[in-house]
Amino acid sequence: VQLQASGGGLVQAGGSLRLSCGASRRGFNINAMGWYRRAPGKEREWVADILAGGRTNYADSVKGRFTISRNDAADTVYLQMHALLSEDTAVYYCNFLINGLPYWGQGTLVTVSS
Repeated sequence: VQLQASGGGLVQAGGSLRLSCGASRRGFNINAMGWYRRAPGKEREWVADILAGGRTNYADSVKGRFTISRNDAADTVYLQMHALLSEDTAVYYCNFLINGLPYWGQGTLVTVSS
């Protein structure tokens, strides 16, 4: 299974972006979907996830600004980002937990200019 992330780009501080990530094949038992990011010079960090039942979790740094959602019919996860800050600049990676195994997307770059 390959994951394809899209939606990154250049945005001014305070702006918004919406990331999407879909699977190359469908019909799997996806336990959870999530987003991680790696800022320049930093380790990869968890951003948000959404479980099969719809429960969502967010890192404190994005809580109230980012919203994760999923479309189970399309095996797609979204990350709506508002009020972007320069510190949100990073490569964003989607992650699916399928039958207990993690799968990663290739990453999409988000650059927030101040």
